[in-house]
Amino acid sequence: MQWLLMLPAAVLLSGCGLDITNDATTTEAQSPSVTEPTVHIAGAAVKGVIQQGLVVANRLIADNQGNYAPQRQAAKPVRTAEDGSYEWQLRGKAEGWALVELSADSSTRMICDVVPQCDQAGSAPVAFGQPMALDSDFRLRGAGDLSMETVNLTPLTHLAVALAERSGNGLSPGALAGAYTTVEEWFGLPAGALRLTPPDLSRLDAMTSVSADAIQVAIANAAFLALVNSDTRWSSISDVLNNLTAQVSAAGQISVVGDATNIALADLVSAAALQASELQATTDSSIISQKLAVVESRNVQRFKTIADVNTDSTTGTVGAIETTQPPVTETAPAETIPADAALLSWTAPLTRENGDSLAMGEIAGFEVVYGASADTLDQSIAIGDASVDQLLVDGLTQGTWYFAIRTLDTAGNRSRLSEVVYKQI
Repeated sequence: MQWLLMLPAAVLLSGCGLDITNDATTTEAQSPSVTEPTVHIAGAAVKGVIQQGLVVANRLIADNQGNYAPQRQAAKPVRTAEDGSYEWQLRGKAEGWALVELSADSSTRMICDVVPQCDQAGSAPVAFGQPMALDSDFRLRGAGDLSMETVNLTPLTHLAVALAERSGNGLSPGALAGAYTTVEEWFGLPAGALRLTPPDLSRLDAMTSVSADAIQVAIANAAFLALVNSDTRWSSISDVLNNLTAQVSAAGQISVVGDATNIALADLVSAAALQASELQATTDSSIISQKLAVVESRNVQRFKTIADVNTDSTTGTVGAIETTQPPVTETAPAETIPADAALLSWTAPLTRENGDSLAMGEIAGFEVVYGASADTLDQSIAIGDASVDQLLVDGLTQGTWYFAIRTLDTAGNRSRLSEVVYKQI
C-alpha cells in the first residue's frame, strides 16, 4: 500500500542534415531553380536521437474532393545529423502543410535513451547513451505547417499522423492540428508540446536551458522503448510502434488499461514515470534533477487519472488557506510510487499573511524540505514552477521521514514552513 501525503502551502510573508550521396545530379524537388521560391523545413528525429536516418518531405495537397495526401516527389532522402537534425527544401511558397517521413537502413543508429540499457531481441543490450542499430521496418512520421518550418519526428508525432489519417479529408491541416492536440492530451502534455524538440536524455547535464516540458516529451518517447525491456511480447521498438499505430488506425485511440494483445496508455505513462525517476540517479545537475522530479510527478498524476483512482478527502485549514487532505491510507498503483518514496501534494496559497491577495503569476515556486526528524529537515528540493502541485520524493531509507513546504514569490520573499507531515518507509 502506498501513501499520498497532502501538504498545504503556507502563505507568503510579504543541424543540419547530410545528403546520402555527393551526387551532382540532385533532383528538382531537392534543388529548385534559383528563381523559384522555396520553403526550408528543419527539425529533429528523436527516439532517442536518430543518426543517419533517411528523411523525405512532401507537401500535402488536396484533390478536387478536398482529400489531402502527400504530393510525392522523386527526390533523394537526406540523412539526419549526429544530433538527429535534418534540413529539407520544397519548391513553392511557405504555405500549407507538409508530411515528413523517416526510415532506417543499415547505417542508421539510435542513441539508447532508456536507463540503464536498451534491449532488442537477438541483440546484446546497449547501455544508456550508446548507439544501437534499428531494424529496416522502423518508421517515424510528423507533419507541420510550412509557415512554422519546424517538423520533429518522434513516436508521438507518428501516432498523431496515424490518428489524422482517419479523417474523412485525409491528412488535412485541421485533422493534423486536432490529432497533435489529442495525442498531447493522451500523455498529459501541455498544449504545443509535440512541437518542442526533445533533448537527448543521455546528455541532460550539458544542457542549461532545457525546459521541463521538453524533458517530459523526451521521456514520453523513451517510454516506447522502455516497454521492450519490460515485456517479452515486444522484441523491438518497431513492434511497440506498430502495435500502437494499429490501435490508433483502427479505433482512433490507445487502449487505456490494455489486454493480452495490446499496449495500454497506462503502460506508457507508468514507464515514463519510472524513467524520470531513474534519470534522476544519473544526473549531476541539481536544476535538471528538479525538472525530472516535476516530470515524474506529472506522470504519476496522469497515471492516477488514467486509472481513475478515486479518493475520499477531509477538509482542513492552515492559517487562512483551506486545503484538502486525503487520509494517509490513500492507495496508488505500485508501478508509479516505489516503496522507498513519498508522493507529496499541496495547494498554492491565494493570499499573503497580511490578507492581501496573491496571484499565481506572483508565485515563483516552492521549496520542499524533509529529513529523518521533524526538528531536522536538512534536505530540500526547489521547484521553480508555480503550476506544479505534486512531487515524488524517492530513494528514502527505512524509517520515518518528515516533510514540509514553503512558497517563494517573484520578489524573493519566502513563506514560513507549512505544518510537518510524515511517512513511514
